[in-house]
Amino acid sequence: MPETPESPVPAASVVEKTRWRISIIWIVPIVSALVALTLVVRHLSSEGPTIHVFFQTAEGLEAGKTEVKFKDVPIGTVSGITVSDDLTHVIVSIGLHRSAQAFARENTRFWVVRPRIGASGISGIGTLLSGAYIEADPGKSDQDQTEFTGLEVPPPITSESHGSQFTLYSRDLGSLDLGSPVYYRRLRVGEVVSYELDKNGQGVTIGIFVDTPNDRLVTPSSRFWNASGIDFSLGADGLKVNTESLASIAAGGVAFVTPSWAPNSLVPATAGTRFELLKDEKAALERPSGDPLYVWMQFDRSLRGLSINAPVEFVGVEIGRVVSVTVDYDAATERFPISVGAVVYPEKIGHLFQGEKTADPDEDARRFSELMSKMVAHGLRAQARSGSLITGQLFVAIDFVPHAKQAAFDGSKRPLQIPTAPGTLDDIQAQLSSIVTKIDSIPFESLGAHLDKGLGDLDSALNRFNTKLLPETEQTLAEARKVFGAANDALSADSPLQSDVRQTLDEFNRSARSLRALTDYLSRHPESLLRGVPADPSPEVQKPAPPTDTSKPKP
Repeated sequence: MPETPESPVPAASVVEKTRWRISIIWIVPIVSALVALTLVVRHLSSEGPTIHVFFQTAEGLEAGKTEVKFKDVPIGTVSGITVSDDLTHVIVSIGLHRSAQAFARENTRFWVVRPRIGASGISGIGTLLSGAYIEADPGKSDQDQTEFTGLEVPPPITSESHGSQFTLYSRDLGSLDLGSPVYYRRLRVGEVVSYELDKNGQGVTIGIFVDTPNDRLVTPSSRFWNASGIDFSLGADGLKVNTESLASIAAGGVAFVTPSWAPNSLVPATAGTRFELLKDEKAALERPSGDPLYVWMQFDRSLRGLSINAPVEFVGVEIGRVVSVTVDYDAATERFPISVGAVVYPEKIGHLFQGEKTADPDEDARRFSELMSKMVAHGLRAQARSGSLITGQLFVAIDFVPHAKQAAFDGSKRPLQIPTAPGTLDDIQAQLSSIVTKIDSIPFESLGAHLDKGLGDLDSALNRFNTKLLPETEQTLAEARKVFGAANDALSADSPLQSDVRQTLDEFNRSARSLRALTDYLSRHPESLLRGVPADPSPEVQKPAPPTDTSKPKP
């Protein structure tokens, strides 16, 4: 290759490389992003499951603000509130904390805490300032659950409650309500936690909860009664007013006790034991009545005032209750007698029947019939008697009636028919009728005429007295007044009569002194009665008289 002339080498150019620089203005958003990322990571790390609770209303709840608490510690927040598709309830979405995963399990209960006034008192007062919140009670199940039905009222028993639950059955609820207290010897030991109507509609089942350690006081022989309101009773020992507490008057209550005569009085009853709720303390403390026996009676008089549940007494002791009062027709007499059905307890009669009780009800009924047959032969009859003259209430008394007429009694007939006799009220009515008859026989017209005539004569006499006797009486009184005035003047200290009286008294005193002197002289000189009084000697020759011998009088 031929050589070419050497060309000049171009000079190398230096190119400066530009550096990428971050403006200070980007620091703020970067820090903010880091903080936000940190919060997101923290939220994701602390976020627990989301659950849905169904409530009837969302009153007091607000998404993003209302908290869910357990023991007053927040465990979640309401994240949303929607209405169900069928518009029957609201769906409250709750985001629980990761530490509260145990509340997303079966049997967990949720309710809204608001100010409430109930039988158990006033609750939720603090929410007046802080607002409503949702309280949670964890369930003890291990099954996870995300949908719950919220409670409309706070539950009386929570997972922290310790005690036992028992069941009572009654004909009606009375004044009891959720939260009504349960008393033992007037101390509150529990409360009513539930009630529901039986499926057959014949009664009410009531659930009560007794706190620990008082639940050991409930034994299989315990007797429960409705302690609601005030119990008034008027008896021979006066008026009695009985109530458990002021709270039971307003909210009702249940009381129980174990009678000392009851068996197993020291053995605690197991939870869930069923008891009968009696009407009052008197019924609760009575001994068991044994098996009942149905009897009936037929009366030929009006029984107005005899009601269902009226007592049936045997010689003054209650042995049963009236269960029916009906009107029958007797074709033989063409009259309408009143049939009264009653349930009696033969064991209340005493040892006459208790000693013969057997395990066979039919045999017991036969023995009771034999006993009744003997007593009917001795005058045992049923009577409708007045229990109160004020209210007019009647009761049935089975007692021995003196001189009772013979009555037929069929002991093999079921139910037993007890012969009747006129009651005391019938006797009172007969006596009243006799009194009315006697009153009717009184000649009131003649008595009235005589009374009218007598009143006329009395009026005439009063007129004569006013017109004649009264003026004369006034004149006589005036004259008597003058006489008394003159007598007063005559008896005054400076009156002539008083002066004459004093002079006469002085003369009488002088005469009495003279007579006394004469008597003294005669006692010394009795001979003067015969010789007379000797003349006084002259002063010149006067000599002392010789002593007189008074022991022997001179002849």
